[in-house]
Amino acid sequence: MARQRKEKPAKSIPLKQPDRSAPSEATLLDFAKGKNLFEQAEERQRELNRKDDDAVLPPGAERFLEAALWTATLAMIHFTFEVLVQSQYGMDMDWPAVFGRTARAWVFFFFIFYVLHPHDANPILVPGVPRKYQHAIRQTIFFIMSITSGPYLIHISNRYGYLAVMKRAPPLGCLWLWSIVELDLLWGVVSLSFAVSWAWKKGYAFA
Repeated sequence: MARQRKEKPAKSIPLKQPDRSAPSEATLLDFAKGKNLFEQAEERQRELNRKDDDAVLPPGAERFLEAALWTATLAMIHFTFEVLVQSQYGMDMDWPAVFGRTARAWVFFFFIFYVLHPHDANPILVPGVPRKYQHAIRQTIFFIMSITSGPYLIHISNRYGYLAVMKRAPPLGCLWLWSIVELDLLWGVVSLSFAVSWAWKKGYAFA
């Protein structure tokens, strides 16, 4: 038969204060201080921060690369529009002419993008005007660009001959698309609504 262990009453257990004296042996914290590990870690972090700062492109170079990437995309869209327009009219594809017009369009897009697109290296578009108004000025320019290029593209597509359409439609389509992308959401919706309303009033078909 198993014997039951008799528990001691709580009053019989002696009470004692915990040992608050400093440890008699060196701790890990003392070891780290002795080896200057904290100073080494801080120095290593400073070196990494300096390398990160050196790896960052200057604002001017970053602005140039951003303009090149954006306008390269616009140039590809222009090339696609060129091919689609010529295919629509059943024209034989003149590839040297298509590439030449696309290259000239890329140069034009790069120039206006570099000037108009907002960037930290280019916060001021109109000198002498406070910085808080610069965004509104840019939005006004893009809005005017969108409500002129879009309806004009619709107009020439419905009223002009195929030679005029092939020449003007690709750059107008790229300008319209880019201006809509640059606009704030509200103004972009207003611009598209204006183009649709204008086309409907003129009796133009989108199909």
